[in-house]
Amino acid sequence: MKRFAVLALCLGILALASCGGAPAAQVQTPDPLPAPSVQADSEFGVDANINMETIDGFLGREDVCYRDVRMLFDPADYAAIGGEADLTRTIEGFKVVPYPYIATLPALPVSGAYEGKTLFTLTWNQDGSIASATPNYRESQMILDELFPKDKAIFLMCGGGGYAGMTRDLLIYLGWDADKLYNIGANWTYKGEHALELIQYPEEADGENIYATWRADYAYLDFDRLHPVQ
Repeated sequence: MKRFAVLALCLGILALASCGGAPAAQVQTPDPLPAPSVQADSEFGVDANINMETIDGFLGREDVCYRDVRMLFDPADYAAIGGEADLTRTIEGFKVVPYPYIATLPALPVSGAYEGKTLFTLTWNQDGSIASATPNYRESQMILDELFPKDKAIFLMCGGGGYAGMTRDLLIYLGWDADKLYNIGANWTYKGEHALELIQYPEEADGENIYATWRADYAYLDFDRLHPVQ
């Protein structure tokens, strides 16, 4: 009888131990992001802390939404100012959401800019700030809300910094929190370790480039299936 009592006591202790279980694995919380702070000499409002020189240290965060706001093939003549019209590469983790499809473009320093359909039509004040943003489709606001979630910080990049700055200005105008929006600048200058190449160049000098656009996480907008605002 005594042996049964000892056995029961041992089993009870084991049961209590198993209820406690192993210590829960601690979820590592990333360091808080620095507040947006514009570089003093930046024409487009590129952030002083999170930009092409530092972005590799801020990738893969669950609290950040990563957006590349360039077109896959931009009709604007960016080659005239030393840039690239084609999206030759992006950065791992960034979703491509072309700004020229989101809203009317202001006058650009290059010719041939996109003038097609957009989610919003903009007008501007004399100082260049947005005066109005009128939705062209019933889905326009819903699309913006889903592609640029308000509960996360949003990192915006483009080729030279201009489209990213325009996107930030529009989101702020439409009610997004400016303290969560970062223009991280010009991908044309990126020299980090996480480039996602979208063009394969042939080994032969006279060979044709392979445009590997399927590698991009791309937000496709089919304007023909949207419902225009009457």
